[in-house]
Amino acid sequence: MIELIVLLIIAVFAIRATYKTDSDLSEIPEKMSLRLGKLWDIAYQGMRENKLLRAEKALLTILKIDEKNAAAYNRLGILYAKQKEFKDAIDCFEIASSIEKSASSLHNLGLIYYETGDYHRAAIAFDEALQLEDKMAARHIAFAKVQEKLGNDKKMINELEKAVNLEPNKETSLLLLKAYELQNMHEKAHELAKKINKMGMAGKQRRVIRSPRVVI
Repeated sequence: MIELIVLLIIAVFAIRATYKTDSDLSEIPEKMSLRLGKLWDIAYQGMRENKLLRAEKALLTILKIDEKNAAAYNRLGILYAKQKEFKDAIDCFEIASSIEKSASSLHNLGLIYYETGDYHRAAIAFDEALQLEDKMAARHIAFAKVQEKLGNDKKMINELEKAVNLEPNKETSLLLLKAYELQNMHEKAHELAKKINKMGMAGKQRRVIRSPRVVI
């Protein structure tokens, strides 16, 4: 289950991963710029169609041309993570972060450390990612999970509360509710449970109010 969550979150942050913009490529000679553009297209298509070897070759070629391309290292790390080649994934995310610190590469690095059981390093990576960008609930949820593993229950609760404030939906709220219950925080659990029930009722009302579809 943890592995599935890791891969799903990685997939989300893959979309947000940094990449070279047209303005960046404009500084490269035109022929080289066109070649890089085609290689990126091959890499994206390969990952989308699960042709990972093709995507890997394209990304490695990009890095031969531009050895300090943080986006290519980040994307390569995602590719290796999908194949459970965690050591190679860690290397790629660490290189990407050393070239250009970004919340996405640091978060991805934290996810791999978490998956491999290195919770202390995972916490450091998640914390650094949050220092760069702290407006995404998923980042706080991941940080909360590693704090739970480290036995930092107060910090875990704090991060889940931040996540709920950012995204007050049922799924995120249920995570916080479970944490409250595990910590015997009965009053807060009771109040949150009432809010979750209201979310459920509101959802049912929206479904009832929605106009029926007309079948022609």
